Amino acid sequence: MSENTAPLPDFTRWPSFPFEGDMRVKKLAPPVEVEPPRSGEDGSDCVACRTPDDAYIWVSDRWRVRAMDRPTGLPMVLILECRSHLDLGDLPNMLAAELGVMTVRLERAIRSLDGVARVHVNRWGDGSAHLHMWFLARPYGRLQLRGTFLSLWDDILPVIPEAQWRENLALVAAWLADFGGKANAEPAHIAWESPATLDVPMGDAEEDREEGRRPATLGDVQAAAPLADSWVRHSDSPAAGSQPGSPAPGMPAASANATSIPYQPTGPRTVNGPVPSLSSVIGDIEEVDHTP
Repeated sequence: MSENTAPLPDFTRWPSFPFEGDMRVKKLAPPVEVEPPRSGEDGSDCVACRTPDDAYIWVSDRWRVRAMDRPTGLPMVLILECRSHLDLGDLPNMLAAELGVMTVRLERAIRSLDGVARVHVNRWGDGSAHLHMWFLARPYGRLQLRGTFLSLWDDILPVIPEAQWRENLALVAAWLADFGGKANAEPAHIAWESPATLDVPMGDAEEDREEGRRPATLGDVQAAAPLADSWVRHSDSPAAGSQPGSPAPGMPAASANATSIPYQPTGPRTVNGPVPSLSSVIGDIEEVDHTP
């Protein structure tokens, strides 16, 4: 078999052609006598007919729109399908008219996305017998992707982020739902992560804790509560070996005119107004003990 030396076509030198280097034209295979059946020629085994609505980003009574199963290189690639098992030339007049409306509507929805310059609409019917129209979005400013090779570039470009892809799907579905039907696509949910530590500038409260004037933990508060309770008890009860009315050891001497406060066990009580804080209670105790 001699080597095929057919000259390369002019489009291989177009800026939009995605390949370079040494290439050869494939040898053309002879035609077959009978073409093989396409996928879904028999409606009973049609994949599109058996796919449930929740696999589509938008559905209506007569049309459905689906996306790829994962992000690709282009901002958006969608497929418009009629719900009935029909090919393009089999559409009745009503569906044929609606196909024009749906094509324009879906093109506008995709073109409304940020970063989309043009939307290419294609129909290839050699793979599946069920009508499906392709919509491919060309990124804005990527002039090298213009023209007929956009579908090839989709497999070459870096994959877009999944969060952006899902948000684009949700926007297109919402656009279509404004005219009827049901939107099934939702944007990606935000994954919240709390920081391990918080760098908060030290303020007055932090300075008080550093100097021991303010409790830093719940344990400090619980430790301070028995101390305040003991202070009240000792101010009214004589210590062992002391005379009634004399101050407890380590406590400041009170004036002869000072009125003692009988100790009352702690327990539930009703408070009118806001509940005082521990620091304010301790301050009140100090003021009473030192009243001249």
